[in-house]
Amino acid sequence: MHTNRRLCAAASVAALLLTASAAAATSAAATGTRHATAPAPGPGLAPACKEKDLTLKVTAAPTPDVLALRFTNNGTRACTVDRIPTVSFGKLDGAARPVPQVGSAPYTVGAKASAYATVRTVLAPPSPADVRVVRDIVVAADPAHRGRRITAAALGLPAGVRVYDPVTSLWQPTAR
Repeated sequence: MHTNRRLCAAASVAALLLTASAAAATSAAATGTRHATAPAPGPGLAPACKEKDLTLKVTAAPTPDVLALRFTNNGTRACTVDRIPTVSFGKLDGAARPVPQVGSAPYTVGAKASAYATVRTVLAPPSPADVRVVRDIVVAADPAHRGRRITAAALGLPAGVRVYDPVTSLWQPTAR
């Protein structure tokens, strides 16, 4: 008997939800309203940075196997990128992993401001033979961007960029 009541209650709730969804769809169609496919930025969160508004600079650091990254927001308003830089290496699979190990989250950079990160391209290889050498890298301030291809020669590394288990810092407001 209780099972029958539970089934009736569940069926009533399902019917109510379906009716409400159909009514909302009919109302939206009648008024020409469209639902957003992506959520709008939350309160206080700047919009996503447009790649065309960013300038990216990559240099080989004085420390071997380290690259210094900087991007500048040339826009007139603050904007957000992912807090983890996207750095891939030639035709190798994958990208530099973040240290500390964290998930994606927005990083806001002000108008005309810069953000900095560091990439260590070689991290404790088991043997020198395990290190790969690539002729170019691709760096993007955000994974949604295409990024910029930079040759090893442009970085002052004519023999190529050495790679083994690369890691990246998160974007930060100052160069360290």
